[in-house]
This record gives sequence, C-alpha cells and structure tokens, in this order.
Amino acid sequence: MHSELVASRSADPSDPRTAKDPGSSRYSSSSRDSRSGNGSPQLDAVSLAIIEQLQEDGRRPYAAIGKAVGLSEAAVRQRVQKLLDQGVMQIVAVTDPLTVGFRRQAMVGINVEGDLDPVAEELTAMSEVEYVVMTAGSFDLLVEIVCEDDDHLLDVINKRIRAIPGVRSTESFVYLKLKKQTYMWGTR
Repeated sequence: MHSELVASRSADPSDPRTAKDPGSSRYSSSSRDSRSGNGSPQLDAVSLAIIEQLQEDGRRPYAAIGKAVGLSEAAVRQRVQKLLDQGVMQIVAVTDPLTVGFRRQAMVGINVEGDLDPVAEELTAMSEVEYVVMTAGSFDLLVEIVCEDDDHLLDVINKRIRAIPGVRSTESFVYLKLKKQTYMWGTR
C-alpha cells in the first residue's frame, strides 16, 4: 500500500469504491478544479500548502503540517476536515493490484452512439472500473479496468460493457507492465 496523497480531478466522495477502506491513509485532491471558478470551493494558499504536504506523505501528522504551513495542529485538522467535507479531498487507499490478487488491468476505449452520460453512469457502477473519462478524439470514453484474470476481463468487456445500450464498439489495451503510477502533480 502506498502512503502518499492521491490527486484526482474527478474525486467523488460518494463513490463507494473509495469509501470502502475507512482506515486508509490516501487523500485525493481536485484543487485545480476548485480554483477554476466552476462553483467549487475556492482554495487559499494555506489550503493548497496543506494539500501539497499531504501529497508528499498522506500520513504526515497534523502538527508537522501545521509547522510547515504556519498553523496550529487544531487549525490544520479543521482545514483538512473542511476539505474532506467539501469533496476537495477524499481518503482512499491505492494498492498495487497484483499484490491484492488482481492479475489483469486494461484500458478500454469505447465509442458510443448518442448520449454519453447514460453509458458513463453504467460504467461507473461497475466495481471493476477504476475510472471513466469522457474524451475528445478516437474514443468517446476511456475506462480503466482491474480484474482477477483474463477470463474475468473478457466477461467484463464482452458481457457487461458491450451489453450497455449505446455502446457501439470497444478497443482494449491490456497492461503488460506498470512502469509508473504517481499522483504527485501538486496543486499547480
């Protein structure tokens, strides 16, 4: 299990996949969106500094963060709780899928006829789907899937994804080896 902060521009605090491990030490931040004026909370320099501290080490004590950003431990605790409550950050555990029994990962490009939203909603409900991205380009949607083995992956793609109304075609990119996976893009 990793211990640094996970940053995600589409963090969803209501997502049951990220809420299933209450003891985890991973935080997620969508601070870039929060500063874009789209109705999200505006983050000041201190909140951004707290997020960056947690990205360096998701288990860093509040007292150490406070020292680094010029606040008391209690003030940092309050700020972190507010960021969690606002959906700016979420606590998640990110594991290496191989070490927890998931031997097959793939990115699947999906082309859709009609409205993307209903297809995207069905995909987000699948426990094997780690993220869903609406894109411009060759595919309408990109989804990352984590499965136990090739049979499980085939079942998810063939019997579940391709069965969603509106899915016109899929193209799978099976992962052979994961060389880099970080969430350290900061709060730029």
